[in-house]
Amino acid sequence: MDLRPQIHGKVKSGRRKVVVLDDDPTGTQTIHGIPVLTGWSLETLRAEFTNDLPAFYILTNSRSFTLDMAQSVSAEVGRNLCLAANRTNRQFVVVSRSDSTLRGHFPGEVNALETALGGQFDGWIIMPFFPEGGRYTIKDIHYVAEGDRLVPAAETEFARDRVFGYQSSDLKKWVEEKTRGQIPVKNVTSISIEDLRQRGPEHIALLLSQMKSGCVCIVNAVSYRDLEVFVAGLLEAEMHGKKFLYRTAASFVQVRSGLFPRPLLEVPDLNLSDSGGGFIVVGSYVPRTTQQVDSLLSQPDIRHFEINVEALVDEKCRQDEIERVAARVDQSLKKGRDTVVYTSRRLITGEDAQSSLAIGKSISQGLTAVLRKISASPRYILAKGGITASDVATEALNAKRAMVSGQILPGVPVWELGDESRYPGMPYIVFPGNVGDSQALVQLVNRLK
Repeated sequence: MDLRPQIHGKVKSGRRKVVVLDDDPTGTQTIHGIPVLTGWSLETLRAEFTNDLPAFYILTNSRSFTLDMAQSVSAEVGRNLCLAANRTNRQFVVVSRSDSTLRGHFPGEVNALETALGGQFDGWIIMPFFPEGGRYTIKDIHYVAEGDRLVPAAETEFARDRVFGYQSSDLKKWVEEKTRGQIPVKNVTSISIEDLRQRGPEHIALLLSQMKSGCVCIVNAVSYRDLEVFVAGLLEAEMHGKKFLYRTAASFVQVRSGLFPRPLLEVPDLNLSDSGGGFIVVGSYVPRTTQQVDSLLSQPDIRHFEINVEALVDEKCRQDEIERVAARVDQSLKKGRDTVVYTSRRLITGEDAQSSLAIGKSISQGLTAVLRKISASPRYILAKGGITASDVATEALNAKRAMVSGQILPGVPVWELGDESRYPGMPYIVFPGNVGDSQALVQLVNRLK
């Protein structure tokens, strides 16, 4: 039995809006026809609660913040959501969307959200399942696909992140690790693949009905069918008054919002002009991005310019470096060339997590400054990496509300920029740092020629 029509019908009749707080813009990588907001004023949120769309995203970009800043933003958004919902008489559920490789401010953001939303939750649901990127949870162990192998997440480069690193692939132990023992393993339950496949939605609803305040539930999954069974049971539990906070990857949002899958976008689906070059901005440092960039730079018809990160973090050299790169990029784009700006590949980190975040933010803003200075109009803009993509959208493109058109590659969303933006209607491609094989970026740029 296909559960998606049933889920769609329940979401539509329930009129409970799904609000997704996204800690970077890559979280839109499974949905379509849904807006992304880059601000969260009371009036902005009120307007979204009055339309008939099943969901909307709020881009907080909190993964680039310190913990204190991330919690402050989560609290502010939570309070405004409550006010806007009360004024429009609309119910809603909140998803804290974060990285499928377990990087992000957990549990800090969820704690702040729970308090701001008034508490009274029956627990937290944790589901990092994301098949588009090869992320699966089996017997509570979270895996990352690398080629034809499934590697426990704690054994990947993502677990060695300077800011968000971790040691546990077992999600129950990961919760204990991240909460520093405040939520021990014994207080974390899980829904197994056997629960999903052998017992079905009714059993899932029963399991969820037994949760109460302070509970955390891990959800295993290796297919969208597993996710659909879980959401069907979840909707039943919500209908009977259960209330949860969700910390998930992007796939959960698609199903919980009642959306049907859409085929990958083709070039004719995009609003591409007939002239000009594509502008590719690369800030991500994960090894997968570096492989993809190396492949792209080897193409004979690509113009590329490296921006020196050491110059960007040196106030004496920063402006000159931005001016130098911007002038060359502008000239290249005016000649109709596909043009890449990428950060020099040596990762610069600080003495601690906070200083490392500050350095990353400074570099991302340097890339954004390059885009602000060009006068050419690209055919499209592609941003590689979450922090980079957020800064480009908000600071260089002045995007306030964009619509997600769909995905151009699995896990790679395309936004259509709004009328208020610098380039109304232009396709903006948000390419996560940790998605795709070594040739993915080359293949996409070649398709868009």
